[in-house]
Amino acid sequence: MTDFDVSREQVAINPIVLQRADPCVLRHDGAYYFTGSHPQYDRIVLRRAERLEDLQAADEVTIWERHPDGPQSHLIWAPEIHRVDGAWYVYYAAAPDEDVTVDVPGTDDTFNHRIFVLENTADDPLAGEWTERGQVDTGWESFALDATSFTHDGDQYLVWAQQHPDVKGHSNLYIARMANPWTLATEAVELTRPEFDWETRGFWVNEGPSVLVRGGRVFLTYSGAATGIDYAMGLLTADAGADLLDPASWTKSPEPVFVSDPAAGQYGPGHNSFTQTADGDTVLVYHARTYTEITGDPLRDPNRHARAQVLPFDAAGDPVWGTPVPDTRPTPTSTEVLPADGAF
Repeated sequence: MTDFDVSREQVAINPIVLQRADPCVLRHDGAYYFTGSHPQYDRIVLRRAERLEDLQAADEVTIWERHPDGPQSHLIWAPEIHRVDGAWYVYYAAAPDEDVTVDVPGTDDTFNHRIFVLENTADDPLAGEWTERGQVDTGWESFALDATSFTHDGDQYLVWAQQHPDVKGHSNLYIARMANPWTLATEAVELTRPEFDWETRGFWVNEGPSVLVRGGRVFLTYSGAATGIDYAMGLLTADAGADLLDPASWTKSPEPVFVSDPAAGQYGPGHNSFTQTADGDTVLVYHARTYTEITGDPLRDPNRHARAQVLPFDAAGDPVWGTPVPDTRPTPTSTEVLPADGAF
């Protein structure tokens, strides 16, 4: 038996935001702040609402746009918004082009992304000025993306995905303690690499990390496989009092914890974040598609929509992941990019 009310699993009209993949939701001072990958990959946007179900109708503000050329001129991916020491930070990935390089053992394609940081010291991140803090030096130059950050016991950490020249695959997950929100204080430590069958379907990928500290443990979710029906979420777990920079502190689940559910019409759930209800319940935020057949380049299919549902916990304090909830809002199935208000 579990100690949760299943009637509360769905906390919002789903999807909460149409055509915004890699969703990140931060609850701060009674409001939800939302960002995610724009389907044109050319900007970073923010929305704010008092309820998750109001984010779709909320005004979308562009806080940053890609450069006309250079290392931040293409494929702006997976922004995340964080609040650290009274300031706002957005971590995101950008590339100098849309080409791929042939430098990964056992693979034939890797993009050229690196991780960058924006800072805003104003109270209101939708109105204040965003300053570029530049690229995060992760220790070596290679495909890097999907940075997330968390603070634990007074220290800020960065977790991100990056390709390593000596490791087969497209990306592994790394962690480091930070000196400030745009500078690492320690060397990168590998936490996980693609190794199980479910992580290596289509692509050898560990990416999209997110961290939840609860009940004396640290839960680190991530996503693996190609971004179609096989895309799924994995889990690493550590004791909250352990050395989080020691790979031995982490236990990796051999099976994915959150997968496609044809009965619910949800495919490829992943690249999640965590937020909370007003009552303090944990909310799982993620993206998924409603169909499996994609016309043309999957990168140009805009219909990975942002979704949210309460994440219950059992009596032992373990997450009860369940499966994606069905949609309660109409969703598009064409490759047309909707206007920000989602009318179609």
